[in-house]
Amino acid sequence: MSLRWRYATKKFDPTRKIPQADWNALEEALVLSPSAFGLQPWKFIVITDQATKEALVPVSWGQRQVADCSHLVVFAHKKELDIEYIDAYLKRIIEVRGVTLESLSGYRKMMSGTLIEGPVRERIADWNQRQTYIAFGTFITCAALMGIDTCPMEGLLPEKYDEILGLEERGLTTGAACPAGYRAADDRYAALAKVRFEAKDLVEYI
Repeated sequence: MSLRWRYATKKFDPTRKIPQADWNALEEALVLSPSAFGLQPWKFIVITDQATKEALVPVSWGQRQVADCSHLVVFAHKKELDIEYIDAYLKRIIEVRGVTLESLSGYRKMMSGTLIEGPVRERIADWNQRQTYIAFGTFITCAALMGIDTCPMEGLLPEKYDEILGLEERGLTTGAACPAGYRAADDRYAALAKVRFEAKDLVEYI
């Protein structure tokens, strides 16, 4: 099973790059990731420029995966949500499905009432970040199914990432990052048994 094969890769082979066709599939997986209301309050910053990756190593607790991977994906989320963003999403629904704005009025009111006027507004950045983690998991899983290694990372300084990548002025902030590529032949962690609690300790049937 691919999920048994995958692990948080500690050492990437810097000479191996993800083929463009495979990367296109992973990009599509990111775009197709689900989110509450379908709002997609995120931005995926894909970094292949080596100088930029190197600049991020010191603010990633010195972890070389950031620089040695093929593609580094930074999962950023919106710090705020406003009615203009909701309306932009509704416009996209109209474009794709050929429906009318009037038919979406109830949906608009529900989203606005929950996210703009309701109690979620006070914690909207956290809400947005939780949505982004859905995409985070989707990316890691799809990569494993394709035989591509990843290393999900929260071991970084978000404010420094924001500064280096110019996210602050765009209303975005870093939530996590995920190097992707291919494991080095001498990464000893690849051979370690995966440690999980047994299913009986984690799964309950009622």
